[in-house]
Amino acid sequence: MRSRILAALIGLFVLSCGGPEPTKKAESAKPKLPDKPPEKFRVKLETTKGDIVIQLARANAPRGVDHFYRLLATGFYDNMRFHRVMRGFVAQFGISGIPLENQVWAKAAIPDDPVKLKNKRGTVTFAKLGPNSRTTQIFINLRDNLDLDATGFAPLGEVVEGMDVADKLAALYGENKPRGSGPDPNRIQTEGNAYLDKEFPRLDSIKKASVILE
Repeated sequence: MRSRILAALIGLFVLSCGGPEPTKKAESAKPKLPDKPPEKFRVKLETTKGDIVIQLARANAPRGVDHFYRLLATGFYDNMRFHRVMRGFVAQFGISGIPLENQVWAKAAIPDDPVKLKNKRGTVTFAKLGPNSRTTQIFINLRDNLDLDATGFAPLGEVVEGMDVADKLAALYGENKPRGSGPDPNRIQTEGNAYLDKEFPRLDSIKKASVILE
């Protein structure tokens, strides 16, 4: 756990300096990534339902893609639950199972990108609560959600393999609290996977998230 926390702290420092640097954890567990995100790359999410591969390009949303790359380099998305799956809407992830990591990255919001891609089925987009509020949460559009375009949700890329896997992710608990009976994002932030394992044990998860260089 200490190595995961150290990785998140180093990631935040790198973010403030304007460039990503893989942590010792990432270096030992994964092939070393280039310091600068490539213009195009893929990400493989190894989930409990199968693999999902996402194609990303900096031209789509450079701030968002760079930030996602930095998070991936720290292993932030490993062992993470899909905490909000709404059948025919979105599959959302991005709250760490380690509370301290959430505290660190919650302070690292990035500016918005112009919306260049439409939020069509299969596109992958940062969640946000208002202007310039993107931090760590990502969703896969399970349908065309074109109404999100006008409100500033800028897709980073799209699923190129495993959309059938995304469609199978467990959608058992409904919308998140307080609007529904699903997990409470605030409790995930503060209690981590212990809360989800106890109260929402049938959620699917990302076992490992890896960058695949072109």
